[in-house]
Amino acid sequence: MPRFKTLEISNPAYESDNLRFVTVKTPNLKGRGDIIVYVPPGTRPVDTLPVVILLHGVYGSAWSWALCGGVHLQVNELIAQGELPPMILAMPSDGLWGDGSGFLQLGNRNFERWIAEDVPDALFECINGAQRESPLFMSGLSMGGFGALRIGAKYGTKFKAISGHSSITSLPQIKYFTDDPLNDYAQNSPVDEDVFETFMHYRDSLPLVRFDCGVNDLLIKYNRILHTKLAAEGIPHIYEEHPGGHEWPYWARHIIDSLKFFAQTL
Repeated sequence: MPRFKTLEISNPAYESDNLRFVTVKTPNLKGRGDIIVYVPPGTRPVDTLPVVILLHGVYGSAWSWALCGGVHLQVNELIAQGELPPMILAMPSDGLWGDGSGFLQLGNRNFERWIAEDVPDALFECINGAQRESPLFMSGLSMGGFGALRIGAKYGTKFKAISGHSSITSLPQIKYFTDDPLNDYAQNSPVDEDVFETFMHYRDSLPLVRFDCGVNDLLIKYNRILHTKLAAEGIPHIYEEHPGGHEWPYWARHIIDSLKFFAQTL
């Protein structure tokens, strides 16, 4: 039985660059959410491919990874060259609350469950190659890095590996990007506001973890602090620093590092 009563998917006759467009209604959003999906050419309904969920940052939406970073074009080429295995990229909106929802539960809308539960289930219903047996991964940039690391840690039995790029590591850092009052984002527990606290709480079920940050990024000191605290606690992870700032050229380049990291776990 389909889980979603309302699910709309684009017509293949009008799609391009192996991108599909999905809109699904869910109680977690109290309305509809969009997902842009890259599906490798030639994928059949019987195939079982890994699925990578990519989370955008503030101001963005489902289109950001594809139309600001061209990630689907890079992945398509790398698959053709044999440098990546065929994989599905799912790029959902965050729910479009304010400048960015933080992928949190805010009021009566649960943006976290939209990502962790609704997005995979929607793919299973309508995307060739997305099966309930598909290995699941998640990555994101900035606010999306905060979401990927925090949600991935909470759902560690569901996601095989997670990564973040230029990640917000604690909720107060969102003040650098939005003028929405910080109190509007407040959660009931520090576990839901801070990546380190989330990792500590779920440390016995964490997936594989990597994150990176540009040395000229305004969030570099916070990523260094997270790395230091995780290392002190003996929590396994990969942390890297590279030239660059809080910008699309950095994310478009280093998302491939995450995808290759995910591929190594298969």
